[in-house]
Amino acid sequence: MLEILKSADALAALPEIILALSAMALLMLGAFKKKDSSDLVNSLALLALAVVGGVLILTSGPTQTSFDGVFVVDTFARFMKILVLFGSAAAIVLSVQFMKNARIAQFEYPVLILLATLGMMMMISANGLIALYMGLELQSLSLYVVAAINRDSSKSSEAGLKYFVLGALSSGMLLYGASLIYGFTGTTQFAGIAAYLKANDAGLGLTFGLVFLIAGLAFKVSAVPFHMWTPDVYEGAPTPVAAFFASAPKVAAMALFVRTMVSPFPAITTDWQQVLVFISIGSMLLGAFAAIGQTNIKRLLAYSSIGHMGFALSGLAAGTPDGVRGVVLYMTIYMLTTIGIFACVLAMKRDDQQLEDISDLAGLSQNSKMLAFVMAMLLFSLAGIPPLAGFFAKYVVFLAAFKAGLWPLVIIGVIASVIGAFYYIRLILIMYVDDPEDAFDPIPGEIKLIIAVSSLFVIGFALFGSPLYNLAQAAATSLF
Repeated sequence: MLEILKSADALAALPEIILALSAMALLMLGAFKKKDSSDLVNSLALLALAVVGGVLILTSGPTQTSFDGVFVVDTFARFMKILVLFGSAAAIVLSVQFMKNARIAQFEYPVLILLATLGMMMMISANGLIALYMGLELQSLSLYVVAAINRDSSKSSEAGLKYFVLGALSSGMLLYGASLIYGFTGTTQFAGIAAYLKANDAGLGLTFGLVFLIAGLAFKVSAVPFHMWTPDVYEGAPTPVAAFFASAPKVAAMALFVRTMVSPFPAITTDWQQVLVFISIGSMLLGAFAAIGQTNIKRLLAYSSIGHMGFALSGLAAGTPDGVRGVVLYMTIYMLTTIGIFACVLAMKRDDQQLEDISDLAGLSQNSKMLAFVMAMLLFSLAGIPPLAGFFAKYVVFLAAFKAGLWPLVIIGVIASVIGAFYYIRLILIMYVDDPEDAFDPIPGEIKLIIAVSSLFVIGFALFGSPLYNLAQAAATSLF
């Protein structure tokens, strides 16, 4: 075992090894301690995530490939992994009090979050089709259980079942695409596929394989037309779980999407570019129109997330370093804003009852001025209103798409942004114009912390965002 840990391969995968060992240790601890172990396991899970983040920062350096080239660690991977770790930590922090109140506080929950995070980190570093699938399945199997964590709720069980059935279908499509690509290229490694395509034409069979591969990945980012699971899962799952689904897994799936397009298929960019343009347009328009009629705030945020994945994919569709930089920046801003919004939703409690209807926000500005202000800023950011962070996210991806000659995509994106702004502003009007309901219960300290971090980032990005912009540039450059 010690010889394995000393090897260069294990050093490259040290964060993943630490996370895997931590998850197994916490599972054993919870199983043996049983009674009242959830608080301890939650705390140790957060510590494990912090340690892994520290290791990622301290071991930064040049690009490394290990395990015979199927695992890669570069600036892009490190950046996206740190984002995922932050999203996972936020999900655990948001869930502590909620799970206790709902009487579903179980030590398995943080362990499943750690295992899902391990899968996400493997996805981000995957440099071959087999590694890609292993990471994807480890993440998915954990998330299926997390979605149905509230066994006493029929909605939660339904959410888990729907996600499992549709997830299995998407995995089958992805595997079929991967098998076609392997059959025509003779290799599963991204470098080998790129070398084959540089020397040979793609052919119809390989193009079909690529389309199926994109379909499987589009499901994971909930892009149209593979978005069907998203509204039901967000609504049915407990709110902290929905916050997790909307943040870290989306970042990991988008990172995998970017690497899977850019690394093995640069020679046929025009082929996958056309597919991504249509997926992007469909996602932006559906997200904009479908959210308008929603009355449940979690369903509204689900359709909103579909639209935002469309905006991010418009950057990837450009197929350039600028486009990838836009995707990295977009996903960072999207994740931090979304976590803040879900924290605000968790703050919507009255008489110990969790509220989810948009009408429950009525007159919030009169009962809780600070919460209403922060929520308004986060919603304005999602709408892309300057000078908040969301505006810069959309500007960067649209600029990259425009430079790549995809101006029709940019025009449709701007129109979708304007339509989407309507339902965000509707929420703000309800908070500031409608007659007030009874005041919400006091907000727990950990939720206040997440809301504060998210809102400070969104409001202060225009002044202090340049280091993040430079990091996104370095991450994108490492892929090309």
